[in-house]
Amino acid sequence: MPGFEIFGDEERKEVLDVLDTGVLFRYGFDPARKGHWKAKSFESELAKRVASRYAHLCSSGTAALQIALNACGIGAGDEVIVPPFTFIATLEAVLNAGAVPVFAEIDDTLCLSPAGIEAAVSSATKAVLPVHMCGAAAAIDEIRDLCDQKGLVLIEDACQALGATLNGKAAGTFGQMGCYSFDPVKTVTCGEGGAVVTDSRDLYTAACEYADHGHDHGGNDRGLEGHRLLGANFRISELNAAVGVAQLKKLDHMLTKQREHKGALKEAMRRCKDIGFRRLPDEKGDSATFLSFFLRDESTARQVAKDLGRAGVDSCFYWYDNNWHYLRRWDHFRALNSGAALFIHRLDQRPDYEAVNLPASDSIMGRTISMLIKLNWSAEELDKRIAGIIGVLQRN
Repeated sequence: MPGFEIFGDEERKEVLDVLDTGVLFRYGFDPARKGHWKAKSFESELAKRVASRYAHLCSSGTAALQIALNACGIGAGDEVIVPPFTFIATLEAVLNAGAVPVFAEIDDTLCLSPAGIEAAVSSATKAVLPVHMCGAAAAIDEIRDLCDQKGLVLIEDACQALGATLNGKAAGTFGQMGCYSFDPVKTVTCGEGGAVVTDSRDLYTAACEYADHGHDHGGNDRGLEGHRLLGANFRISELNAAVGVAQLKKLDHMLTKQREHKGALKEAMRRCKDIGFRRLPDEKGDSATFLSFFLRDESTARQVAKDLGRAGVDSCFYWYDNNWHYLRRWDHFRALNSGAALFIHRLDQRPDYEAVNLPASDSIMGRTISMLIKLNWSAEELDKRIAGIIGVLQRN
């Protein structure tokens, strides 16, 4: 990870196909295309890959989340249960849908805890939005069962977890809809891009229409297309989709290398005392984009994170102090600062995000370091990295 490490002739060929036609738009212009439909091709291959009936490609993972929320009817005033450990886009999508984020505790999977979700459910809860963080699945089978019992919509944020599975089933395919990201630092990248997947024809149709200003895509004349609903512009370009077509074909190679590199690091680290590892509901299904491990306490984790950097062991993240991925540092979110009033600002009763207290999550994140797994490490680089890590851990 990420896919840009292995850009090559395959990506160039797909992009040149598009440039040779001059058609960068994903819809229409049939005669000029010379048979090239990169977005449609990517959608078809992605649906096969994750064993979903339908896939719709869009402009980003954030767009995918907003599309899924809209297609599933999540909107003004609906409460959506979310984790405190995610990328801020998860919360932005909920707020921009007019819905109300409600935080629940995570557990040692680094994802939403089924017990935490149950404790957060209220009469206003409409949906649960678990995030498969750092490349591995949440306890999504348990979460799905809970949602079924409670009558809640389940939308999966699998933006970081393409290639991850739980008991052979792809992360992103357990709920009504799943969302993926293909941004610059994802395993499969389009530069910018995202996708929603679903087994529901109705949800797929709603997603396609909403992502393209409500166009129903009927017939061959775009100017005569109907409009059943209001939408937005979340379209992907053929150039971005073209990169993804080539990248998706490399996913198995990427997963093999990531798992090989992560396995070597984890095996070496097991020899160190006072180290624990993130719980994986299905270790074989881990996409292995990150190796996440726990130190004995917060102060040790902070020190180890600093020492790893000094030792030249790069791409190690102490999320507890990270202002992109953990609620504790989202001052702008907790204050609900935005350029204009959101629907949530109009609510007389809304959560006090300044007062959110998630002690179990804080305890876990305060002790957690995640190490990015790269595709292009040589054997020598991997050995050097292991030596640096072991040296730091033994000193702490």
